[in-house]
Amino acid sequence: MLRIHMSGVDLSKVRMATRPDALWETALSFHRLRDRRGSAVFGKWRTETRRRLNGEVRLLSAVIPPRGYFPDFLTPSQGNGEPYGIDAGMEALRGTPPARVLAELALLAAGRRDAGRLPDARAQPLGRLVGALRSYHRAAIEPYWPHIRASVEADRAVRGRALLDGGADELLASLPPMIRWRAPVLEADYPVDREVHLDGRGLLLQPSFFCRVTPVVYRDPRLPPVLVYPVTHACAPVFAEPGPWLGRLLGTTRSTVLSAIGNGCTTSELALRAGVSLASASQHACVLREAGLIHTLRHGGSVLHTLTPLGGSLLRGGAPLALS
Repeated sequence: MLRIHMSGVDLSKVRMATRPDALWETALSFHRLRDRRGSAVFGKWRTETRRRLNGEVRLLSAVIPPRGYFPDFLTPSQGNGEPYGIDAGMEALRGTPPARVLAELALLAAGRRDAGRLPDARAQPLGRLVGALRSYHRAAIEPYWPHIRASVEADRAVRGRALLDGGADELLASLPPMIRWRAPVLEADYPVDREVHLDGRGLLLQPSFFCRVTPVVYRDPRLPPVLVYPVTHACAPVFAEPGPWLGRLLGTTRSTVLSAIGNGCTTSELALRAGVSLASASQHACVLREAGLIHTLRHGGSVLHTLTPLGGSLLRGGAPLALS
């Protein structure tokens, strides 16, 4: 069990990440690559990614085990809480003090039979590891970044609505079921018992496409507090190619409905914006969702619809984005 203890000051400093974090997605996706679960969402991605890899797995496996702790320095955090893009993140990783690298690799090696496979930070200061991470990111993350971003933005829309409805308390209560807000403690399912005291620093909530089942926090309590948690995935494969549904999208009314979704709305709001009945709005949203043009997530007693990259591209009049 993970318990994050919050004061009133901490509660006032809870904030949402503005976008996916490239390095968190890179590290957590490496877990998914070796995990056979979640095939409906990750199966196609695994198959395509494995075909593009060129030996990165061996080195990355040494520092990112299939489960449990991996070094905090692999996912650096900016002081302002903004998520890192891949280039800035790699530069931050490359600049990690050698003493910290050695300490975290020693912690990783403790009790491991394959400790000899870990990179020697004194002999080659992260250069080889950074190169492997960058190459892996190019193969596993870059081709799917629009979909990763759309899933995170859909989650942000749900959390933002909760924040507007009831403040930080409602925001924390709206998090996925493995996380429970029991003021003044945020509890979460976790493989070990951890007590985290924020001490007035607040908490950054970082939704993640590749995080699965349980959230993730830094091991080092001195680092900026971040809670990485899984977004809610649709039942259908996320990376599926556009199917025959696109032919059903022709027509003025459905175009109006797609445009009315804008930055996100519930089905009731969609009906008002598009000037259609509630039943009609729900039916149009279902077709748009099947076509991969919108995301739909449940929020309390209602559902919230947001555009996917493909939906946004169609509205802008550009060519549809490639899905694989």
